[in-house]
Amino acid sequence: MEEYLPEDEPLLEARRRGTEVGAVPIGPAGGAALRFLTTLLGARNVVEVGSGCGASGVWLMRGMPPDGVLTSVDIEPDHQRLAKQSYREAGLGAFRTRMIIGPALEVLPRLADGGYDLVFCDAVKTEYPEYLTAALRLLRPGGVVAFDNALWDNRVADRGNREPATEAIREVHRMIRDDERLVPLLVPVGDGLLCAVKRD
Repeated sequence: MEEYLPEDEPLLEARRRGTEVGAVPIGPAGGAALRFLTTLLGARNVVEVGSGCGASGVWLMRGMPPDGVLTSVDIEPDHQRLAKQSYREAGLGAFRTRMIIGPALEVLPRLADGGYDLVFCDAVKTEYPEYLTAALRLLRPGGVVAFDNALWDNRVADRGNREPATEAIREVHRMIRDDERLVPLLVPVGDGLLCAVKRD
């Protein structure tokens, strides 16, 4: 599954840089799923929380129309710098991105209500429930929220694992599954991609 759509050189370089600095990006199959979603949605405005040094952003923008804008939020300036390098190498112009450095829980409240087609989260796992709350405000009706690492290396399924990150991911699973405003889907690609459509 991970090798079905091979990554090209810009994506491989983005992945290498992300792994080197400890910002491990979404896997190739998960990235392909993100591109599929942005294409399906015709997404012109996307937020990503955690840049992965550019790998996820390249996948997202490759599914967006040429006038689409990716708003990338990351607390690490170095990760944002490397993401910009990845975008340049992929031939994606600077006008396609809005890079915001800062803690996600401080940045997301400043973004526009209902202004986004997709919100992708791949940052601090213990903050996943708060990211979902923010995403529901940011998304337009019919928009999609997606969380990487939804399986968390099989720790989510291990009932004996009570680590804070694992518990937070379990909580976001419960929140999405139980919210009647959402249509959920857990996609078994990579480390798990949890998605939900915000109903009209």
